[in-house]
Amino acid sequence: MKWDDLRVFLAVARQSRLLAAGRSLGLDPATVGRRITALEEALGARLFDRSPQGYAMTEAGRSLLVHAQAMEAQASAASEEIGGRADSLSGIVRIGAPDGVSNYLLVDACEALSRDNPNLQVQAVALPRMFSLSKREADLAITLSPPSAGRLTVRKIADYRLHLYARSDVVAAAAPVRGLEDLRGVRGIGFISDMIFDKELDYYALLGRESEPALTSNSLIMQLSWCLRGCGLCILPDFVAREHGELEVVLPEEIRLTRAFYLVRHQDDARVARINRMAEVIVEWMRNALIPGEAARGG
Repeated sequence: MKWDDLRVFLAVARQSRLLAAGRSLGLDPATVGRRITALEEALGARLFDRSPQGYAMTEAGRSLLVHAQAMEAQASAASEEIGGRADSLSGIVRIGAPDGVSNYLLVDACEALSRDNPNLQVQAVALPRMFSLSKREADLAITLSPPSAGRLTVRKIADYRLHLYARSDVVAAAAPVRGLEDLRGVRGIGFISDMIFDKELDYYALLGRESEPALTSNSLIMQLSWCLRGCGLCILPDFVAREHGELEVVLPEEIRLTRAFYLVRHQDDARVARINRMAEVIVEWMRNALIPGEAARGG
């Protein structure tokens, strides 16, 4: 079994379609299909179930995936070590994170790593969802809850805090605000309940309202935009709201939340220098942003 055949297998396993897999490999779909068939014949096992919806891994395919991913990580680590690129990283490293994290905590970290390593391509995927590291949707992922399954390494980055925010004129119009009951007439802004991708984001019920907010989005950045336009109240991370002086904390003692960020990576990447370096840069920059002036916590 050749490593080149496993590369094709990994591409199909991750993309589920021959066209997408071929595009990532620089091969035409027919060639990818023939390579998969040849690999199945060589192994004497069916690796994928074919359907109009694409290629779905069989049990044999899932078993091979574990070994193929380990070989991929070893090949990448060996290439970096033999190539003598310990000081100047190269290749591609991809990080997946919620849009608020990407826009407010990762911009400088990614730029600094790219600037210091001209041959390194840094990719930031800013989407409000979970990322599958086993399918290599990302090399590193920022999560709000530590995953409980999979061959993953989890590292706590730091805690962060959230408060209820609104534009100053919205608060003034509702004054005096002594409790949540004084905000009944102000529209709420929050996440779409059936699209909340992490239970740690399901906090709007804390406001004591029976119905969903009037304005909802799966994107924190869109929620922030509504809040900045004076459309209503929104629970925001302090690291986001502090960048916008027109926003004011509402009932700081009554609505005060603490959550945490975690850095998740695949165990097979432990020796890949570019991923190790990216992990260290992310943790350092995020801790400095979230807990300025304090000793870094977590580990």
